[in-house]
Amino acid sequence: MKRVICTRSTGWILELDITAYFDSIVREQLMELIEKRVSDSSVLRLIRKWIQVGVIDQGQLLGSDKGTGQGQTISPLLANIYLHHVLDEWFEDVVKPRLRGEAHEIGFADDAILCFHYREDAEKVKNVLSKRFAKYGWTLHPEKTRLLEFGRYAEERAKRQGKQKPGTFDFLGLTHICARSRRGKFTGHVRTMRKRLRRSLTAIAEWCQEHRHAPVDEQQKTLNAKLRGHYQYYGRPTNSQSLGKFYRGVVRIWRKWLNRRTRGNRMTWERYTELLRRHPLLPPRIRHVWT
Repeated sequence: MKRVICTRSTGWILELDITAYFDSIVREQLMELIEKRVSDSSVLRLIRKWIQVGVIDQGQLLGSDKGTGQGQTISPLLANIYLHHVLDEWFEDVVKPRLRGEAHEIGFADDAILCFHYREDAEKVKNVLSKRFAKYGWTLHPEKTRLLEFGRYAEERAKRQGKQKPGTFDFLGLTHICARSRRGKFTGHVRTMRKRLRRSLTAIAEWCQEHRHAPVDEQQKTLNAKLRGHYQYYGRPTNSQSLGKFYRGVVRIWRKWLNRRTRGNRMTWERYTELLRRHPLLPPRIRHVWT
């Protein structure tokens, strides 16, 4: 994605957010797309049965006449097949040849952005996108689907308009920011999305509360595995500040729940510092290289 934004003629970003991505798929249209590639009647019958299975909610079996059922093993695959036809092929074969400038699509499952050189191209696509999606049962979230200026000239234009900084956008758990390199060239920086950071720390707190009476070395082992997984995804070269916030948050949360293991024997910071020397938590690490 950085190659497209930083090295291509990208000036505008169209964020897409599909409401009820899995639950709004029109099953008959999905099966028609699958039948173009799969001719085995047994496989087609199995897929049809799979998508028609209901869900159990509070002990009751609930049925639906559309959607693939979020949570089913096959749902991500089927939804991606559907999206590939609705957006990917249409954008590549129908939309791009009619645009004035360059355009690129970057996506993963239902999280996607469209990059444009010219604003007029971006607005043209935004205007027809809702109709295209509606044809296949999907709707775009009116607030989360938005067009913003982003690229090498966005900062300069933002200043002319009286804004301190150009807008940012969220994609795959990261907030993308217009920035300058040490040599003054345009580049893109990332930060962990605030919502994702809060959610990750909430999950850590819930785990620590539930396992606070487990042996400390076992807690340390699991927490370090969680930290390692977080760094593996969010450990981008420009994201050290967010990684530090996450690490310090985990340190505070662990002390809080260790402090509640026993009554009258407080886990002071002095005791906790000594405990961390014997059972250290994995410090922030950048796992990805510049691309």
